[in-house]
Amino acid sequence: MSGKIVGIGLLMVAIITAISLYYLQVYHFYEEPRTGDTVELTSVATGAPEEIIADNVTSIDASSSPIRYRACFTTPMSQSLLTESYALVDGATPLVAPDWFDCFDATEIGEALEAGTALAFLGAENFEYGVDRIVAIMEDGRGFVWHQLNDCGRKRYDGTPTGPECPALPDQASQESN
Repeated sequence: MSGKIVGIGLLMVAIITAISLYYLQVYHFYEEPRTGDTVELTSVATGAPEEIIADNVTSIDASSSPIRYRACFTTPMSQSLLTESYALVDGATPLVAPDWFDCFDATEIGEALEAGTALAFLGAENFEYGVDRIVAIMEDGRGFVWHQLNDCGRKRYDGTPTGPECPALPDQASQESN
């Protein structure tokens, strides 16, 4: 009899733990969707991010990770106009958003990037150490934003030495200036 009670107790703890982990990953750390953000692309001429025309911007973010940011918007700017002025990115891979943020479908965006019906632009390089902001814009004017690790970020997080091609780590930069 006591073995059943212990087994049921362990099962209940496992179920509560699983539900808690799911809630924490999918809901808890994300802020409520917000509107009014701006969208920037890196200019080919200046190398600096510049704001573009973006309507209906809706975004989510979480302070727990720099790569949890996602946004959706629309723009009247054509892909041909954008490619003349702003830096394109190779190898952009959209990261999955929570199911409840339904305007951002990573599978659809990824397929559009592969098919060439969407183009990926650099929003901002190293806006946080090792993380770039990527902006994909479809032919129909729908746009999507996410954060993606760049080469320096991947090296930092897998423990590989970053090397001279990467900017100084933030904690090293502050120590060097002292």
